[in-house]
Amino acid sequence: MEKTRLQKYAQLIARMGVNVQKGQDVFLNAELDQPEFVAMVTEELYKCGARKVFVEFNYQPLNKYHYQYRTLEAESTVENFEEAKMSYMSEHLPCRLFLDSSDPDGLKGVDMEKMSAAQQARFPITRKYRDSIDGRHQWCIAAVPGPQWAKKVFPNETEENAIEKLWEAILSTSRVDEDPIAAWEAHNKDIHARCQYLNDLNIETLEYHSSNGTDFRVGLIEGARFCGGAETTESGTVFNPNIPSEECFTSPKKGVAEGIVYSTKPLSYQGQLIEDFWVRFENGKAVEVHAEKNDELLHKMISMDEGAAYLGECALVPFNSPINETGLLFCNTLFDENACCHLALGRGFIDVIEDCHSKTKEEIQQLGINDSMIHQDFMIGSADLEITAHCKDGKTVAIFKNGTWAF
Repeated sequence: MEKTRLQKYAQLIARMGVNVQKGQDVFLNAELDQPEFVAMVTEELYKCGARKVFVEFNYQPLNKYHYQYRTLEAESTVENFEEAKMSYMSEHLPCRLFLDSSDPDGLKGVDMEKMSAAQQARFPITRKYRDSIDGRHQWCIAAVPGPQWAKKVFPNETEENAIEKLWEAILSTSRVDEDPIAAWEAHNKDIHARCQYLNDLNIETLEYHSSNGTDFRVGLIEGARFCGGAETTESGTVFNPNIPSEECFTSPKKGVAEGIVYSTKPLSYQGQLIEDFWVRFENGKAVEVHAEKNDELLHKMISMDEGAAYLGECALVPFNSPINETGLLFCNTLFDENACCHLALGRGFIDVIEDCHSKTKEEIQQLGINDSMIHQDFMIGSADLEITAHCKDGKTVAIFKNGTWAF
């Protein structure tokens, strides 16, 4: 890939993604696939004024060995140095940057029971640190090609060509053109205007219908906002958490969801793909699910804790989004969730609540924000999806028609 385009992408991530501030630390997490680009981003972060950039590389085959050979007790233990790192983040609020290139099926064959049990055991210790930084720091997820991922997207290409084609898809959908900073400023303006329109409607419920069988109604929290594009930390720093991003999203009211939804793209969860599945809701809870592939994993996902079977997000994404118009199935949540409408099971977003930082966790949950150790997006958008808003003043407003915005 042309180095000047990669340089623009690195600048976009550093300046518009995490928007690192002078003297701020950055925790950068990446796979081993693109070390040259990791170095390029690291230099851009320092040019923006980062005090220290801490880079941590992951490697999926190692993770498989960890789950295979470690005892459940060892895998469940949060070591002192791990907790010290989380405590440091809680105190200093560094930027967190994730460069994803993982194989969507890279953990296939791992003992799901052991993995889930270890995550459940660690969560009571780690959640206090997660909650302490929520809404208070900048973070960003972006992507670079990995060979296994590239071959899944372009199975008929050589590995070299597949990586090059995936680079092109990542850069084009991330708006890396002649001036990506200006492109993102315009894009954020459009998303924010759409969110404002939705917020002004004062929507009570959203109703979804599609010819694939989706027939679903979900309640929204009174006063909760639709958000999207650039976000702002508690201290006022603007950042873009997802590159790319096409969604307007909110967190629905826990306990208010009825009907059935059908997936329209595979779901990558715990390094494995769940495919061709549906979820049926009663009183807000997923009471019945089925997948043609990895059904057991889907059932395990919704039983991770009490909140895992409830919704944490409703996201509106037009079916003619730039990502969907590539015609590619990315098998990667960052891209597929920004290709079409999606829901998420698990944890809701506190920052959709106005003045959320002045409220206690209990007050946030009483308003209807779901809490869980997971937040897992799954795609339900289709070419004929229709979404109707039922508003507090009694109006009925078309939000989506033929899979895209009706306004």
